[in-house]
Parts: sequence; C-alpha cells; structure tokens
Amino acid sequence: MVTASPPRAGGPAAEATARQVAGRRWRSARGVVAAVLALIAVAVVLAALRPSASAEALDPESPKQDGSRALAEILRRHGTPVTVARKTGDAVGAAGPGTVLVVTRTERLTEEDLARLSGVPADVLLVRPTSFALEAFAPQVRRRGPSLEEVAAPGCALPVASLAGAVDFHESETYEVAGAGTSCYRTDYGDARLVQVSTGAHTVTVLGSTAPLTNRRLTEEGNAALGMNLAGAGTSAVWLAPDLPEAGAGAGQRSLGDLLPFGVKLLVLQLLVAVLLVAVWRARRLGPVVAEALPVVVRSAETVEGLSRLYRAGRARDRASDALRSGARERLVPLLGLPRSSAQDPSAAREIVTAVARRTAYEETYVGAALYGPEPLDDAGLIALTDVLDDLERQVRQS
Repeated sequence: MVTASPPRAGGPAAEATARQVAGRRWRSARGVVAAVLALIAVAVVLAALRPSASAEALDPESPKQDGSRALAEILRRHGTPVTVARKTGDAVGAAGPGTVLVVTRTERLTEEDLARLSGVPADVLLVRPTSFALEAFAPQVRRRGPSLEEVAAPGCALPVASLAGAVDFHESETYEVAGAGTSCYRTDYGDARLVQVSTGAHTVTVLGSTAPLTNRRLTEEGNAALGMNLAGAGTSAVWLAPDLPEAGAGAGQRSLGDLLPFGVKLLVLQLLVAVLLVAVWRARRLGPVVAEALPVVVRSAETVEGLSRLYRAGRARDRASDALRSGARERLVPLLGLPRSSAQDPSAAREIVTAVARRTAYEETYVGAALYGPEPLDDAGLIALTDVLDDLERQVRQS
C-alpha cells in the first residue's frame, strides 16, 4: 500500500533530488574532467613554446629570426659562394661535383622534384627533411621521433661535428641509420640528430634541427661552426629554398603524420594514455553504491504477503517454515533471558527448547518439533506450524 504519493515534477523535492543527482555525477566525473583539462593546457603550452615557422624560414636572403641570411653572408666572406635557387631546375643546373646542395623546406617539393634532386652529383645537406625526402635521398636513414633535449656534444669522429663541438639544437628530429653511416649528437635514447651516409657518387647529410642555420640561434654554442662546416664543405654552395608548388602539384605525397604538428601528436598520445588509465581505474573500482530515495513507502504487512505469495508459487515450504521458525526464535530468546546470538546457533537448540518447555504447557519433544522440526508436508501443515509458534510465543510472554 502506498502511504505517500511521489513528489510532483518541478516541486521542491524533485528539485532537491535533481540537485543531488547532479552533484553525485559531478563528483564522480570531476577527476576525469580535470585530467582532460590539464592535458589540453599542457598541449597549448607546448604549442605556444614551439617556435612557429614563417614563410621565409631558412631562406638565405631573409633577415628574420628564422631566416638564414647571416650564415649565407658568413660563408661568402670565407670564400664559399652561395647560389640561391627557388626552383628545382635551377638547383639541379647549378649543383655539380664539389658543390654542397643545401635542401630546405622539403615539404614544398613534389615527387618529381625529389627524383631530380636525388640524381645530382653534388653532396647534399637535408635540413629536417620529410619522410618522402629521406626515402628519395637516403633510404637507409629512418626518422625516430622528436627530441626536446637542447645542447648536445658530437660524440662521433665526423670532422664537421667534432670541430664544431657542442651545439644547441632546441627541438629537433632524431634518426637512425640502417647500415653504414655516421651518427652524431645522440640523445639519451641513442638516436642521432645528425647522420651522414654515402650513396654512390655523393654524400648525404641529414640535420634534424633548423636552429644551427637560423639567424636567431647562430651565435649559440657551436651552431655557427656546425652550419659553416656543413654548408661550406665544398667549393661552393647551392641553397635551395623552394617556393610553394602550384596548386595540386604535390597532392597525395604527404602522410597524415607529416600534416599533423608535433603538439597535436603529443596531445593525441596523452589522451590515449589518459583513456587507458581511466579504463584501468574504473575497471578496478566501480565506486560506492549509490543510495537513492524510494519513490513509494510500502507497509511491512504487504511485504510479508508478497513474500508469502512468492513462496507459495514456488512451493517453497522449507524456506517458509525456516523463516517462521527463525523469526520465532529471534523473538523468544530475549524473553527467555538468553543471548540473541543463540537464536541461530544449533548448539544452543537444546537450551532454548528446555527453557520454552518450562515456560509453556508443552513438552520438550513438542517444542523441539515446532522450533527445529522438519518442513511441513503441505500448506495446511505450514498454517498449523504458524499457529503453534504463535501459541508458544504467547505463553512465554504471559509466563
């Protein structure tokens, strides 16, 4: 029987319940929200700290901070002519034996451009090349990933590196060589920022950072010496700073990894780690049981009647009789002055039966059969057991 109607929608009780549910949901989710916000903040900070490249980055005629005009002028003053090329054809025509071909901004080169440049007889310096440029010029060199370690020592016998000494790379790409080659400026994990390999008639040097060539970083550590040693190793230098290709010329060349900035890759990795940690945490601990208010109040008599009907439908006279006898013992034990724990203790059965028999008009055999006997054979026997237990409890109360 319902004694209290459910609260009306929009009433004070409904509003309080909605606030409680919202509060519980917020308390359970605030840890995940805080972790996601922290990851986003870290990614934004890393993206802000990473220097952005302008359209004139590594341009030997640009005086901007990320340009390379200072290095080009130093090379010219030391007797190394620098030819600036904007087109692949110009670079191929100017590069010859004894020349160092400096190739920058390889993301602007098409497959046709890379194929033509890889056939020149000059030595090649690749500055932070794409995976496609590495495949074209030095297939045995593979990119390993970015490194944020700034200053590093040569750690190799390559003259252009050992003479320059320590170099401040800032953020750079790292590489590994499969086969013969020289690796310099290794990270703590063994990957190199500068590698040099020989491919037939010329030598290919791969530099994973733009810092040693830029106007802004040229005066730091041995950056200027490394840039001069690399670009000025020949009798002349041909500096290819390619213009943007025509629309559609390089379609389909760049992979998704080349298109995504480093900060986005790091954010995706952090999110994957966070999702994995949350999954492990939630799998191990599902949280406390949520207590919710019942929509209605039901009388105990209706609960008993409902359980009785279930017992009757299942013909569970054994469970019904056990429940009746257990309840009777629980009520009789305090009246007899015995501990409550003895009501369900089989070793105390003799003591309870004797005490009840002394307080009633029944013999111990009858009392024992009523409190601990077998299950009734039919429903009539179950009803008779109920009457006997009620009579025992009444006599004990009145004694």
